[in-house]
Amino acid sequence: MTDLTEATSQNSYREPRRFPGLNTLGLWTLYKREVGRFIKVGMQTLLAPAVSTLLLMTVFRLAFGNRGELTGDFAGVAYQDFLAPGLVIMTVLQNAFQNTSSSLTIAKVQGSTVDFLMPPLSPLELTLGFVAGAATRGVFVGLITGIAIQLIGLADLNLTHIWAIIWFSLTASIILGAIGAIGGIWAEKFDHLAAVTNFVIVPLTFLSGTFYDVKVLAEPFQTLAHWDPFFYLIDGFRYGFLGVANSDIGVGVAVTGGLSVVTCAIVWACFRSGWKLKA
Repeated sequence: MTDLTEATSQNSYREPRRFPGLNTLGLWTLYKREVGRFIKVGMQTLLAPAVSTLLLMTVFRLAFGNRGELTGDFAGVAYQDFLAPGLVIMTVLQNAFQNTSSSLTIAKVQGSTVDFLMPPLSPLELTLGFVAGAATRGVFVGLITGIAIQLIGLADLNLTHIWAIIWFSLTASIILGAIGAIGGIWAEKFDHLAAVTNFVIVPLTFLSGTFYDVKVLAEPFQTLAHWDPFFYLIDGFRYGFLGVANSDIGVGVAVTGGLSVVTCAIVWACFRSGWKLKA
């Protein structure tokens, strides 16, 4: 009886499990949770964005008809081939943002932030888990959309520079996933999150050369377009298919890589301080 009592007492006051270095089990569990969230409603999170992009692509083709080839940097490129990569990366950006922002906002509204704050996960592991989940959704949606555009014949997506396609799709997903996490941590309700989407994400996406060559803009708007960080994501991703770009591709790689590090560092700082997450 005494041995049983001592064993029970020892189990009751057992020290928390400690993970030397990276808690890979916890990180993998958080990542699976984030991926499982959008996989469960795949019709809404994966197929619906692809269908919306296909409809947008179809409307542009019907509206402009056989517009012919572009001039300038993209001389000889058909408009639909120019437009398609921009729409694909725009879909990647929006869905990566929605994944982290909705996950964190829902957790705050429902009071379930303890689900990821209580487990032995460091701020770095929380950052990696949430951003990796967002990047996975962004890449999945972009892949589905690009394949659908090619199969239906709305545009001809040639894989000219595969490294650029991979780099800019990943950095786009990481940056927007991190921005979505920051927005989700900051937002107190869904109206706040909608404001970030409508007044920050959508304007920066639409005004960064998604639908047009930025060099057709008059000054100072052409110069201002180069200060839009989304411009380098879209321009670099389009370079992967067309082999030409509006800007120096090396500058685009540096800017997007730097933004990935900076935005993730801000998310890490938010989790580390517990800003708007811990009472």
